[in-house]
Amino acid sequence: MNILVVEDEKRLANNIASALSTDTLNVSVAFDGLEAENMMKLGHFDVVVMDIMMPNQDGLTTLKNMRAAGNTTPVLLLTALGEIEDKVDGLDSGADDYLAKPFEIPELRARVRALLRRPTAQLPDAVTYDTLTIDRVQKTITRADTAIKVSATEYRLLEYLIQNSEVVLSETDLLEHVWDQNYDGISNLVSVYIRYVRNKVDKAFPDETPLIQTVRGLGYKLSHE
Repeated sequence: MNILVVEDEKRLANNIASALSTDTLNVSVAFDGLEAENMMKLGHFDVVVMDIMMPNQDGLTTLKNMRAAGNTTPVLLLTALGEIEDKVDGLDSGADDYLAKPFEIPELRARVRALLRRPTAQLPDAVTYDTLTIDRVQKTITRADTAIKVSATEYRLLEYLIQNSEVVLSETDLLEHVWDQNYDGISNLVSVYIRYVRNKVDKAFPDETPLIQTVRGLGYKLSHE
């Protein structure tokens, strides 16, 4: 699981990151809203812990931009502001929780764990990206109105890619969400299955735009680029 901490006070940001890091939680740090937005475009995060008052771009603006772009990642806002109006503004902007400074680390950890336990937002019954469509009720995949035969694992992989279209997903992300860490230890498992689905979704449709992209050194994404 991946957590993004967005906090302009570097000492506090590093303390929060250290407190949240575990064997199963990877924590990244951004020091303003613009940096956070760039990091979210390049990787998948399961929770964002974000300060409101920051230079360059504040937390509320970043949160509004996330929601406007369709990013439903749970967000815990941190702020020294204690007025009810400020809490309402944060929640109305799409925050999932709110924690006022100063706070105790055990409470921060508990709130993050609660957000990680929340079920992810459900996709519609059918999702289309370009000419690729996944029917989540019938568990079928089509491209350009042509049915594609896939295995259960290939289906889960494509479903997760389309759910996070335009976002770079690392091999660890894919192992955790597609295989749920129950895999046989094959070191190139993800790349093998990426090749399987690329053959079926892209190479089998030479007149269509290739969608499954490799981002060297980072992972994979579903994109027109």
